[in-house]
Amino acid sequence: MYSKITGTGSYLPDRILTNAELESMVDTSDEWIRSRTGIEKRHIAADDQTTCDLAEKAALSAIKAAGINASDIDLIIIATTTPDLVFPSTACLIQERLDIHGCPCFDVQAVCTGFIYAMSIAEKFISSNSSTCALVIGAETLSRIINWKDRNTSVLFGDGAGAVILQASETQGILSSHLHADGQYANLLNVPAGISSNHEMIKADKAFITMQGNEVFKVAVNTLGRIVDETLTANSIKKEEIDWLVPHQANMRIISATAKKLDMSMERVIVTVDQHGNTSAASVPLALDVAVRDGRIKVGDTILLEAFGGGFTWGSVLLRY
Repeated sequence: MYSKITGTGSYLPDRILTNAELESMVDTSDEWIRSRTGIEKRHIAADDQTTCDLAEKAALSAIKAAGINASDIDLIIIATTTPDLVFPSTACLIQERLDIHGCPCFDVQAVCTGFIYAMSIAEKFISSNSSTCALVIGAETLSRIINWKDRNTSVLFGDGAGAVILQASETQGILSSHLHADGQYANLLNVPAGISSNHEMIKADKAFITMQGNEVFKVAVNTLGRIVDETLTANSIKKEEIDWLVPHQANMRIISATAKKLDMSMERVIVTVDQHGNTSAASVPLALDVAVRDGRIKVGDTILLEAFGGGFTWGSVLLRY
């Protein structure tokens, strides 16, 4: 049994934080941010909005697009680094809101690669006949773990959610998935506090994203180049057979480097980082939904999804829409 995307959805909070506003918050400038990242603005969740709130709106949009009922869903996976609670999982909270009962629900934490991991897991549930209709979501409220006085990170991240419905199909939709991680780079991009480690940082309100940007960039470009080669080789296809690249929206330099690896014009790359910033696990499904709804991605197109995130983690999904 194969699996195929039958609906996409996304949601962005109403609050928009522009580069101009950031100039009054931290030592930076609109020109500096644009030239180094390509980002113009990002969306920030309201004080009373949670990751589950964002995920629910994206899920409802995807359910409507797929033309199904919530009761048809028999698997829920949410990729997030910023869950509502330590437990239960955000996936269980979504299940309750959708009035679904009994099906497996769980969160996946692979940071920016989380949605790629979640898609791969859902596809394996379907291919093993353990599921027929999966709701897969990437959702983040990264603004909760940003130090707004740190110009290395505060200019990069935003909040949002994206979702897909993945259903069993007699025709192949997901062609392959490829997942990797290497924990030796953990110190280059992390939040240096948690429940059982450095807990005092949470109490002192110091549990923020830290990043060594230049080192992260170098590893990201190299690993994403390898994942492109791995995906092409596994499917015995040529670069020119890929219609669209939907990359993790980290910054324009990394996106451009991956497109160059594919010898792909930027006109065939879905770019939302300028409008959304880096929304971590939400960035790939957000970008996918934007391109589906504006008509660029059409039924039958071959699409490469790829991402790189803290851990380090990286991966790809090749699919036919």
